[in-house]
Amino acid sequence: MKGVILAGGLGTRLYPLTKITNKHLLPVYSKPMIYYPIEALVNAGITDIMIITGGASAGDFIRLLENGEEFGLKRLHYAYQKGEGGIAAALALARSFVDHDKVCVVLGDNILERCIRKGVQAFEKQAGGAKVFLKEVPNPQSYGIAEIEGGRIAQIVEKPKSPKSNLAVIGVYMYGPEVFDIIPTLKPSARGELEITDVNNHFVRAGSMTYEVIQGWWADAGESIDSWIEANQLIAQHGANHPD
Repeated sequence: MKGVILAGGLGTRLYPLTKITNKHLLPVYSKPMIYYPIEALVNAGITDIMIITGGASAGDFIRLLENGEEFGLKRLHYAYQKGEGGIAAALALARSFVDHDKVCVVLGDNILERCIRKGVQAFEKQAGGAKVFLKEVPNPQSYGIAEIEGGRIAQIVEKPKSPKSNLAVIGVYMYGPEVFDIIPTLKPSARGELEITDVNNHFVRAGSMTYEVIQGWWADAGESIDSWIEANQLIAQHGANHPD
C-alpha cells in the first residue's frame, strides 16, 4: 500500500502563524506537524510515501524532510498543487504514484493517539472500495458525519445542522486504485472545490465502504488556534501514534 499526505492549503485559520510558512511546518510540541502523519504511516507499515503541498513554502518540505531517510522510508516523493482545488483534487495528483496499488491518505494536520496499523491491515485484505476512520465528537455540526444503519455507513453528511450521529469522519482515508477514476467525475462544490466527502459517498452508494471507530484521542491541529494548542497539550501529556 502507498501513503499520501496532503499538506497544502493556505492555513488561514492559523493566521498570523501561517503568514510566512505552511501550517504543516509549524511545531506541535517537540516536532514539526508534518512529522506526525509520516510517523503514523510508517508505524502502520507504509514506507512508500508522497507528500502533496503547494504555495511558497513547498521547498521547505524538501529542506526539512529530504529523502525521508530519517523516518526509515523506502521512498519519499513530492508533488505540487497549484491553487486551491480541494482535497480530492490534491489526491488526483498522486495517480501515477499510486498506480494500481491501494492508498492510505492522511491529512497533514490530523494527529492520532493510536496507531492505525490494524485498520490498514484490514483494508489490505478488503477487495478494493474504501475505508474511513470515525471518531465520536461533541460538536458533530462542525464535521463530516457518518450516519450508520445496519452496521454500515448509509451516508456522510458534511456539517449537518441536525446530525443523526456524533461519528465524525477524520482525515485518514483508504482507497482502492479506482478512486482515481471517480475523482474526474466529481462536480465542484459551492466553494469551488472537489470534496473528499463526495468521493467517500460514491463508495458508500456502491456498498464498498467500510469503517472503523478509532480509540484514543484525535486532533485536527489545523482547525483553529485553539485546536493547535490542544494538540500540543495532548501530545505533551500522552504522546502520539502509540501501538494498539
